[in-house]
Amino acid sequence: MTPPKLNKPFSMIREFHLADWFTLANAVCGTGAMFSMMTYLQTGDIMHVYFACGLVLAALVFDVLDGRIARWRQKTSAMGRELDSLADIISFGVAPALIGYGCGMQGLYDRIVLTYFVACGVSRLARYNVTAEALSAGANKVKYFEGTPIPTSLLLVVLMSVAASQGALRESLWFGQLVFGGYTLHPLVLLFALSGSLMVSRIRFPKL
Repeated sequence: MTPPKLNKPFSMIREFHLADWFTLANAVCGTGAMFSMMTYLQTGDIMHVYFACGLVLAALVFDVLDGRIARWRQKTSAMGRELDSLADIISFGVAPALIGYGCGMQGLYDRIVLTYFVACGVSRLARYNVTAEALSAGANKVKYFEGTPIPTSLLLVVLMSVAASQGALRESLWFGQLVFGGYTLHPLVLLFALSGSLMVSRIRFPKL
């Protein structure tokens, strides 16, 4: 009998394509952004807010590059698509929500909205993964998105960066705060609710 073939050490990493390493860089930037915001909450040093926002922007650059490289080398895989979705939820879902929280959206209603935003991002990516083949209509490229792509959350991150530059954080957050039943809502967090809702909508957006 032929003995079973043993997997070589780090065999999974050896199977990565070049584009997959850029996808991992996307996830690394998103993780770094979250650490930067946690450092801001500990120290109050506003530079860490800028670092966090800058790292989300860097994540977007890597996200764009991984797709370009995959098409250039004509090497794609199911694992690469799943890896891309996992990286995106870190960088454009959880990281922006944590940036919003760190900037002052810390009331109970704020946390509910931020959690809703992340849940919409996860749902958006899951729906894309299971419908990508149908949406491509037999071609190699999806012709349109259903719902806004999750990287559009970068607009919220840019907004938070502008607020930080104007000192509009925490108690000075734009539009102030409302109290319902003893719990706080910052109206600015409703932009996260809008963004999340657009992600899970059926509105079609052409893929450029």
